[in-house]
Amino acid sequence: MRLTDREQQVIDLLRRDPTMTSDAMADRLGTTRAAINVHLSNLTKKGAIRGRGYILSDGPTVVVVGGSNLDVKARTIDPLQPRTSNPGRGGMAPGGVGRNIAENLARLGTRTVLISSIGRDPSGETVMAQTAAAGVRMEYVHRTDRPTGTYVALLDHDGELVAAVSDMAATTELGPKHLSAARDVIASASLLVLDGNLSPATLDHALDLAQAAGVRAILEPVSAPKATALAPQILPARPLFAVTPNREELQALTGMPTRSQRQVHAAAEALHDRGVTLVWVRLGRRGSMLSRRADGTTSRTQLPSLPAVVEDVTGAGDAMLAAFCHGLLEGSDPVEGARLGHAAAALTIASPFTVRPDLTPRLLHKAIEKADKTDPPPTRSNP
Repeated sequence: MRLTDREQQVIDLLRRDPTMTSDAMADRLGTTRAAINVHLSNLTKKGAIRGRGYILSDGPTVVVVGGSNLDVKARTIDPLQPRTSNPGRGGMAPGGVGRNIAENLARLGTRTVLISSIGRDPSGETVMAQTAAAGVRMEYVHRTDRPTGTYVALLDHDGELVAAVSDMAATTELGPKHLSAARDVIASASLLVLDGNLSPATLDHALDLAQAAGVRAILEPVSAPKATALAPQILPARPLFAVTPNREELQALTGMPTRSQRQVHAAAEALHDRGVTLVWVRLGRRGSMLSRRADGTTSRTQLPSLPAVVEDVTGAGDAMLAAFCHGLLEGSDPVEGARLGHAAAALTIASPFTVRPDLTPRLLHKAIEKADKTDPPPTRSNP
């Protein structure tokens, strides 16, 4: 593909700011908007850019559709005493499952687009600005008159979650019409990540768009109640590339018990039978189980968690899924991607941040190398 000098200049501008308008490009290059539109049309025909929003074709893109919040977290200094005031420390930062996944991906260097719903209030401005500053493309975020979602978490002195309250009313406003506006971006994605905070209608439409374009879709159930609501409509409807539940969410998705290892395997098989290629079950301190169905055969891998001193458990699962997606797009097989996920989770819970600001691929690989010196490798098996 040969580009003219002017076309290359347009590409260079879009690398720095994929949301730049034709007028802005014309001003920067000392030409007219009409001329820029001709160059953009030619670049599309040559395959250098794809769809609206000027997605460049030189790297994989992940589109994340899900919730965005302002997180309010408080941690006690000493063991929690219920029904009274406890000394502690607190803070606020952008959060939300979908948003956290998107920021982790961007910090790992993956091109990431977030589709979400955020209020036009001061909290929303904070979430928008800080997420964009991390490298996430935000032009498909729906701005609503509803208040920006909030997640209020109480952590014990050891960093473990005691209780939380989540207000996701703004996310419920994200509907199929908002996804249709981003149809070209979704169609050009390498992966589509969906969080279970979305309404069934929105999830259903997102999966329709992904299936029509041949885009691999990953569903993060978020919680057992949300998984229960999604299971009857979403799972039987069409194939999914991956589902990433914990034990309780797996039970909610399948209606099957998941107390024992054998029961977890049977429930994962049930999801495979419904068209899910990868079932990655998070087992807390016991690590995870990755089940894969290929050519009618199921293989399973038991992965240990990486050791970490717990500072704050918030956001560990979101980092885990983001690193998994990053690994897949970098050429890792699913087991290698899951190991990157465990590294990201360990690094995140050892940090006071919901999304660790210094997260890089190099940091993930260093954590795995350190763990490999003391821990056994993942155990692979067939039924």
